[in-house]
Amino acid sequence: MKKPQMPSPDADAQQASRQLLERIRAGIELRGGWTGFDEYMQCALYEPGLGYYSGGARKFGPSGDFVTAPQISPLFGRTLARQCRQWFEQVPARILEFGAGTGELAAQLLGELSLESPDGGADAAITDLEYLIVEVSAELRERQQQTLSELPPQVLARVRWLDHLPESIEGVVIGNELLDAMPVRLFRVADGALFERGVCLQGDQLAFEDRPADPMFAAELEALLTQVWGPRADWPAEYVSETCVQAQAWIREIGTRLVRGAVLLIDYGFPQAEYYHQHRSAGTLMCHYRHFAHPDPFFWPGLQDITAHVNFSAVTQAAEATGLECLGYLGQARLLMNLGLLDLLARVPTDRVADYLPAVQAVKRLLTEAEMGELFKAIAFGRGLPDDAIGFLAGDRRGAL
Repeated sequence: MKKPQMPSPDADAQQASRQLLERIRAGIELRGGWTGFDEYMQCALYEPGLGYYSGGARKFGPSGDFVTAPQISPLFGRTLARQCRQWFEQVPARILEFGAGTGELAAQLLGELSLESPDGGADAAITDLEYLIVEVSAELRERQQQTLSELPPQVLARVRWLDHLPESIEGVVIGNELLDAMPVRLFRVADGALFERGVCLQGDQLAFEDRPADPMFAAELEALLTQVWGPRADWPAEYVSETCVQAQAWIREIGTRLVRGAVLLIDYGFPQAEYYHQHRSAGTLMCHYRHFAHPDPFFWPGLQDITAHVNFSAVTQAAEATGLECLGYLGQARLLMNLGLLDLLARVPTDRVADYLPAVQAVKRLLTEAEMGELFKAIAFGRGLPDDAIGFLAGDRRGAL
């Protein structure tokens, strides 16, 4: 695969990537010369000290590889706070965030929920709010602590970092752009035969290599693709895609531990029928480096993000298997509109042009279909809650799941 022409990392970053590459090579050799793509993706993203999310690569913001919604506009988190506030009428005022990034979403939620509104909002501060962050990356935890250090001491005192999932969960679980970074298994359909696409060594270079899918994986693929496409005679001759095994395992784990509360996930993805549409024959795997999106997962391992879209149908099936109820599914734009994003924007003084115009442009990025408004979806699950989440009252598309 030809590597894209993109900026070269500095010498220290290159050295870290080479160290990671050596570990990956050793792992492939230990497994007999081939490893599943999910194993490679796990190592490239999460290998302690060297993986993309566990090393020192700058990930977020203009100087990183991508920008998330909380970085685009502080109104994003303030808007989501309205949904949390409704759920807190039924469950303890506790947020458990996964994939907290730089901590900006946490800062926005804490500011909106724990402090009196500075712009005339009528909502009272929640004085007993507890905010928990599950973060295994020491580097990201440090950045989150730095971001949140600007909060008033009485608010910051409500934040705790966890190394592991709590045994039981009550409150609201939040994950923004969380599931897309969980390792996926790649597969290929070729004239009705099923293969798993893994990683091998060609000389000292990493490369894809397809092997016949093992019996268990083949049976899973057979059931999935028959459900979507029908009998094998109707399958496309050539097709490559992925399955989000770890995302399903994650929501099952949350479902078994959630005693009472809600789970709110925002990410890019599709329902299953759309995810595996025959025209989407190259899958959804994508990499992000210095704001370039490209398809080469072997480009500077550890220095770029590797993602795949979320199969929201599969996530829903896994959640419901634990007894969670789907409370809604829709595009990000509709969620934010239902929660009053434009009302919050209207509170920004129009005579302060230096503040107002950037705020408007940021909101457009969050809402416009060509930007994040439709590409990103929101899904909610709950246990012990009524099916009346205000963010999903209009435009709910859970029937498409």
